[in-house]
Amino acid sequence: MTHQDAVAIVGMRARVPGADDLDTMWQNFAGGVESITTLRPEEMQAAGVPEAVIALPGYVDAAPLLGEVDKFDAAFFGFSARDAALTDPQHRLFLETAWEALEDAGYDPGTYPGAIGVFGGCEMSTYLYQLSQHPDALGYVDGMQLMVTNDKDHLCTQVSYRLDLRGPSVVVQSTCSTSLVAVALACESLRSGRSDMALAGGVTVRVPQRGGYLYVAGSILSPDGHCRPFDASAQGTIVGSGVGLVVLKRLADAVADGDTIHATILGMGVNNDGSDKVGYTAPAFAGQVAAISAAYQAAGVSPVSVGYVEAHGTGTVLGDPIEVSALTEVFRRHTDRRGFCGIGSAKSNFGHLSCAAGVTGLIKAVLALEHGAIPPTVHYRAPNPALDLASSPFFVTTSSHPWERNGAPRRAAVSSFGVGGTNAHAVLEEWREDAETRTEPAQAAGRRSGKSAPGRDTAPERPHQLLTLSARSPEALDEATRRLGDYLTRHPERDVADAAHTLHVGRRSFAHRRSVVVGTADRPGAVTALLSDSLGSTEASASSPPVVFMFPGQGAQYPGMAAGLYRTEPLVKRTIDRCCRILAPALGLDLRRVLFPARRRAGTAASELRDTALAQPALFVVGYALAQLWRSWGVAPAAMIGHSIGEYVAATMSGVLDLDDALRLLAQRGRLISALPAGSMLAVMAPVRDVEEFVDGDVCLAAVNAPGLCVLSGPHQAIARVEQSLDARNVIARRLHTSHAFHSSMMEPILDEFEALVAKVPLAQPTIPYIATLTGEWAVDAPSKPSYWSAQIRSAVRFADGLRTLRAADSPVAGDAMFVEVGPGRTLTTFAAHGSDPAAAARMVVSLPAPDEDRADTAVLAAGLGSLWEHGVPVDWDAYHAGRRRRRVSLPTYPFQRQSYWIGPANDPHTAAAELRDPADWFSTPVWREAALAAEPADLTGSHVIVVDEGGGVGGSCEAAVRAAGAVPVLVRRGDGFRRTGEN
Repeated sequence: MTHQDAVAIVGMRARVPGADDLDTMWQNFAGGVESITTLRPEEMQAAGVPEAVIALPGYVDAAPLLGEVDKFDAAFFGFSARDAALTDPQHRLFLETAWEALEDAGYDPGTYPGAIGVFGGCEMSTYLYQLSQHPDALGYVDGMQLMVTNDKDHLCTQVSYRLDLRGPSVVVQSTCSTSLVAVALACESLRSGRSDMALAGGVTVRVPQRGGYLYVAGSILSPDGHCRPFDASAQGTIVGSGVGLVVLKRLADAVADGDTIHATILGMGVNNDGSDKVGYTAPAFAGQVAAISAAYQAAGVSPVSVGYVEAHGTGTVLGDPIEVSALTEVFRRHTDRRGFCGIGSAKSNFGHLSCAAGVTGLIKAVLALEHGAIPPTVHYRAPNPALDLASSPFFVTTSSHPWERNGAPRRAAVSSFGVGGTNAHAVLEEWREDAETRTEPAQAAGRRSGKSAPGRDTAPERPHQLLTLSARSPEALDEATRRLGDYLTRHPERDVADAAHTLHVGRRSFAHRRSVVVGTADRPGAVTALLSDSLGSTEASASSPPVVFMFPGQGAQYPGMAAGLYRTEPLVKRTIDRCCRILAPALGLDLRRVLFPARRRAGTAASELRDTALAQPALFVVGYALAQLWRSWGVAPAAMIGHSIGEYVAATMSGVLDLDDALRLLAQRGRLISALPAGSMLAVMAPVRDVEEFVDGDVCLAAVNAPGLCVLSGPHQAIARVEQSLDARNVIARRLHTSHAFHSSMMEPILDEFEALVAKVPLAQPTIPYIATLTGEWAVDAPSKPSYWSAQIRSAVRFADGLRTLRAADSPVAGDAMFVEVGPGRTLTTFAAHGSDPAAAARMVVSLPAPDEDRADTAVLAAGLGSLWEHGVPVDWDAYHAGRRRRRVSLPTYPFQRQSYWIGPANDPHTAAAELRDPADWFSTPVWREAALAAEPADLTGSHVIVVDEGGGVGGSCEAAVRAAGAVPVLVRRGDGFRRTGEN
């Protein structure tokens, strides 16, 4: 492997004794914390160790304990309770850690387009021995099921199956060096192109954990339960449980994709000792020298550049001297310097993790590179004379040691040597981002999506960010929210915009969702919002709800509408600029001067926007620009409705009108109306039947917006008389801020001229369904006729009828549609929500604030996008972030809702055997029941064995039928459902 072939470590996850996360793990390393527990006799007896054995001379009452190995989030991964209880905790822990590692890297395996490989290994299942001792808790189980749930061969393929990973899935077995060899194979898979991303690591869980061990003189085990690498009093190691996984990518890809790069692997050496040693289990000097040398040759760097070696360091009488001698031999080929390179071993903290040892050493070295410190080796007091450290290149620290760069990048190395002679050595280098690497992410996004993307930032930073969180349950959602708030508190260096981006593109969207809008520069506000007890949540629809775009009419406009989006969203700016250029000749001015006036012209602009000649084009331009923005983010309308002038936006979006033609018609329409005599419009909170008496030759019904909400239109004096009459009856009515009496007889003088103008432009059939508010029905043929558009000026807007049509049973958006007001304010969402239940009201989304609303338009739009996503509308997050340099960053991973699934001694503190003896518990997992109802109880009778869909289950009458038949459920692949198996 050359320097150009370097592999990036983009994600890491580990659970070791004393630490369930990397922050705690580093704190323990830096603080020299030992995580070895002294066991009480009753604990060892409860774990199944006879009292007589505990009393034997040399029995050691110590263990590096890994917490909650009995627990697992079975429902998350589609396991039944029974399968979870039968599965070796090594497999369960490896699976959960694989998910967490990918999330730490900022990737959802379900959306990653490349091949993800899995390389790892575990120890022989000790849990299987425990299962065999409790046949009463197993019920019926065949050998194949036990093999799939416990055998080493299925460790990686189970991960690939459960996470739907399509790259190579290979179990690696070389005892103690397993996980570092897995990393080497993963690197080769990436270099060869078989994988685009790879998970690599290992796991060891020995049960019972609280059993202690018997020390035998001459073995590799410590007589007192402590591991003292490199120390004069070193006598052996202690074996514990743990898991570690790293996520790897080709360095060039990681840079291009904007990944967080924790470190790079420059080179690795892997070999075997052969027979050149005193015995099969003994280490060999020559083999280790060859593996270490090969790593530096592959890396293309000198050992002199390495500042720290994370050694295999078992603290054994034979192992440490041979390892240090081999390292010294390789280093001495390049330098005679002494004591310049730190050396240490994680085994001093928590013992030997066997198949997880190499990867935990790798993670420790990466953390040391990132923190710029060499952690101490626990128990080191005086050097082992057999190591001759004083004349070697190495030193051992007893406290955290600053690691200076001295003008060169920090480099570290990691060794892992297995019983049987498979040796592995890795050379790492810290990652430091430079200006060149910062230009790449947008280019990579373009390559992945097939869309063109600029190489540099082309969009200003958004002043508001949308944080999105989801989980499978409300409890997990609350925990995820709290974790994120706590994390941002502890990590002030984390960029809020990068965190938002990672949540968007690197997390799977589950049913229970929550979104929070925060200021990009307001970290304290973000933390306060996340830790608030008042946050709401939404359960997303099982299928994507359809979206209805609603375009408001005149009266909603105000100076500055969409000004913030014009500054921060390039698509909005391009669209508004284009529209204003087209409009300029007809309007005789640049509409942007009125839309986005200088502060000194704000009052003048407000007056100008009340003029119909400018108000109508302004509303169209803003509505059309917003619609293009929503669509670019993947929020496409299944149907549309527009109020008065808003119908022109719907018609243009649907292809009835070309954009250029629509803009020119609007300019002419506004000019014609502006030349008419002024009039008034009156909104009345009463049903049509109560105001019909006021409708005459002067006063016209202009709009029916909702049940109990209508608008009258006519000359000023006539409307004033109506207003007085309604006031006398205590009917609420208010004047609208309009210059003319739209949709009234006062429009008639211009109808013929406008119809003639429309006749000059081509009109097409709609390509997106929308409501013709002249009739309140679907627009089909009518809008393709010029007479429709002249009548649309004069006649009442049947908006309420249009809403009924949208919600009719035969509508393409019937059901739980989302209604988005694509324009300023919330007038139309108010109409749509009028008389609706709270659930329907929650599906109303606005794009811009109302004129009197003290909220930034960027915040309102972000909240609207969050609401759509919460309800299940898919969002194209890559498009949302296009043109901005964003990073995938390490954030808290999914808060698994673990439960105990354990078959063991009745007096074992981890047991769940009593619960699992009742077959009813095999059906207790909620995800079992979903597919079960499709099966008929009659299909189950007469069967001795029922094959149950592992993603479904038994519920209701089906469960009763299974019990009545005396059948025993056995699990197979998702989708097979129930089938009769006769006498099998």
